[in-house]
Amino acid sequence: MKRSGTTDLPLHYGKVPPWLYERMSSLGLSIIEAILIDYGKEEVLRRLADPFWFQSFGAVMGMDWHSSGITTSVMGALKRAINPQATSLGIYICGGKGQFSRETPAELIRIADQTGLDGHKLVHASKLSAKVDNTAIQDGYQLYLHNFILTDNGSWAVVQQGMHEQDGTARRYHWLSENIQSFVEEPHTGINGISQGRILNLTASGAAANRNGILQISQEDSTKILQDFRRLMMPGHHDVRSTDVDLKRLGSLLYVTRELQLDHFEDLLLLKGVGPRTMQSLALVSEVIHGAPSRFSDPARFSFAHGGKDGHPFPVPIKVYDESIQILQKGVERSKLGHADKLKTINKLHQLVIKTEEHFTPNFDVQQVIGQERTDSWKYGGRTVMGKAKRPLASPRSSQLSLF
Repeated sequence: MKRSGTTDLPLHYGKVPPWLYERMSSLGLSIIEAILIDYGKEEVLRRLADPFWFQSFGAVMGMDWHSSGITTSVMGALKRAINPQATSLGIYICGGKGQFSRETPAELIRIADQTGLDGHKLVHASKLSAKVDNTAIQDGYQLYLHNFILTDNGSWAVVQQGMHEQDGTARRYHWLSENIQSFVEEPHTGINGISQGRILNLTASGAAANRNGILQISQEDSTKILQDFRRLMMPGHHDVRSTDVDLKRLGSLLYVTRELQLDHFEDLLLLKGVGPRTMQSLALVSEVIHGAPSRFSDPARFSFAHGGKDGHPFPVPIKVYDESIQILQKGVERSKLGHADKLKTINKLHQLVIKTEEHFTPNFDVQQVIGQERTDSWKYGGRTVMGKAKRPLASPRSSQLSLF
């Protein structure tokens, strides 16, 4: 069961540049395929319905780690990459932003015709989840994005987002079919958005009497639902600060990927020749694939994989991003052929980081790490929406991070 809450999601305008969107689609598809291989379709839905994991997923793909743009961009990139292979993957993504959200019913009916599922039941679930979040919860947010993620066995998840009428913030709502006992009493797996004080929430368990009165008038029925939401509160600042990340987890990651001699670990020999910077990204990608739910409490940490398109915490390292995609894609393809060695090796890198955390004491400055990434950005083809990173005129001496 899930828990729900709110997360501050500042609205960011503008489009994701093509150079990043292409890579988001490729990396997103590979991560979803890796989860499918090891954990199955139901787990993909559970991950997407978890607000902590979803935010971390977007951050590791190079989106701004705290902004509302993660929702639109991640779901758009996934739909573009997954739907052409939906029949073989067993996963379909419907809907989207604005007019695309209104096409969801027609998309669901087409998929139902192909798979033999009950299309009208699916359309009912889609419309009702949107109705609840737009009308039953009057929190000042109007829905403008609705994505319905469906498996070929009929399970589904919903990721939808609303915009506040006055303060320019967004709130994201998550649903998961396996948790639904009722659409009208606390049905969400998560709600992300900034607190707006008192709101009218007719789906709250405490509003049962109000609902019953309304339902008596409208001569409709009411049922009970389980209550277990995940809560995520995001800060308003754009830059990444030490308070935004788990220093022990980030420090362990940096120590393992930058300072340990990985060639000495027999289980990691398949990653021999991979540079420390790409190893850092792979470790975070592996955590998105294999990490336990508790490990996604600090989504900002995952921006240390591939930076962010606006330069926070640092420019997107294109060369590292491409190498991460290539290694993961090769692992997925080998696994489809019965050779899962590459994917297992990447998972062992993640396990090594976890083991290191047990006795790790962080002693480093996050801003120093970010500063080093920005200084070295030109080496990795660093890029933001404002352009390519340039080599410093006078390259400062690289400072050695003290991680112990």
